[in-house]
Amino acid sequence: MSKIILERQMARWYQLKDHEVQLRLLRAVEDGVRFPIVPAGRRSGKTERAKRFLSRQAMWYPGEKYFAAAPTYNQAKKIWWDDLKALTLSCMHPKKPSESELKIYLPNGTEIHIIGLDQPQRIEGINWTGGVIDEIADVKGEALQANIMPALNTVNPTRPYYRAWCWFIGVPDGLNHYYDMAEYARTANDPDWALFHWTSEEILPPDVIEAAKRTMSRKQYNQEYRASFETASGRIYEDYSKENFTTERILPHEALHWTHDQNFTPLSSAIVVIRNGVPFFLDEIVLESAVSRQSAIEFVEKYKEHKNKTVYIYGDPAGRAGEKHGHKSDYTEIEDVLRLHGWKFERRVRPAHPAIKDRQNAVRAMICNAKGEVRLKVNPQTALWCHKGLSTVQLQAGSSFQEDQKNQYQHITTAIGYFIDYCWPMGRIETKNGPTTGMY
Repeated sequence: MSKIILERQMARWYQLKDHEVQLRLLRAVEDGVRFPIVPAGRRSGKTERAKRFLSRQAMWYPGEKYFAAAPTYNQAKKIWWDDLKALTLSCMHPKKPSESELKIYLPNGTEIHIIGLDQPQRIEGINWTGGVIDEIADVKGEALQANIMPALNTVNPTRPYYRAWCWFIGVPDGLNHYYDMAEYARTANDPDWALFHWTSEEILPPDVIEAAKRTMSRKQYNQEYRASFETASGRIYEDYSKENFTTERILPHEALHWTHDQNFTPLSSAIVVIRNGVPFFLDEIVLESAVSRQSAIEFVEKYKEHKNKTVYIYGDPAGRAGEKHGHKSDYTEIEDVLRLHGWKFERRVRPAHPAIKDRQNAVRAMICNAKGEVRLKVNPQTALWCHKGLSTVQLQAGSSFQEDQKNQYQHITTAIGYFIDYCWPMGRIETKNGPTTGMY
């Protein structure tokens, strides 16, 4: 059994595609760079290079302590744990890895600690030799100043002139602390810092790149695949324009798709039809100081002459609250009214909220993707709130994803997002090998 495990772990050292900037990065610490800043494209090899570099350092240098970190404990474990155990050939070690403490013990006395920075104090109190922090853009900026940098600058009395090194890797996310770090590395002429940047386009096959362009907005694609620091200010749906306008109306035979944002006023929902794979937002129901049952009554009255009595219901997962305890929810209130008036319905609501960024990016990609394709239409006359929401909703000041709650149209754009996220989730990419779901 141990031989099989060893063969599997050795197989983990498969050959990588060499890249000039990546090879320079591997020499950076040896060249005296303490803080390599590595904004690089999604799936372009930055994390894999970091895993291998950390493993080699641990195996080459005895009696040292290294860390591999991520924004949260769960992320850190998912990103680092299994791969570092394999890359260090842990099955051969006399002292087995600690599954409870996420520590790998090498025969030469070196240790690798896996750390989640949701509790940033975890990185304190140890004289580190070096480490890597992945998804640094999602680590709180205050933790960087208060916990991480002081830990890296701790003086070891047995090695008074040594200072720890750390790779800071990840995809950019607005003009936040990661942007500041990259700019400092680029412009400050500080020998401790250096910038290493490459794009996914330089690494991934052309069909994957083309597929990504179809499923992402220009801004998101530039950020995720070109590792560009994009501004997070202004309109959320900045590509929404006249190209998205239509004069189309709902036809009597069409099935209706009805999407909601519950428990806010105005109670906002949009009515959509899908034509040739394109969603057309052609109507809406917006009620002040109302509940879901009133919205449903409005719907059945509005569409009492509609020939196709089939409706698909989307919306806020929180609208199911109470159902597991046998209570009526927003959705059951709606469905009771629909059933009473002879409508067939199907509920299409995710079990949990999508990440706000994912919901926003899914809508952005439908408005206009990185290839310039427009795949979302709005009738500004019959779906005025949809139009005004996509035209005006901005980010909350200081945030890279929170929506400005003072804009009354924000709720209908959230409803739009729930529908798009269900039907065209971010990261669903069609390649020549078939559909793949998940962010690349």
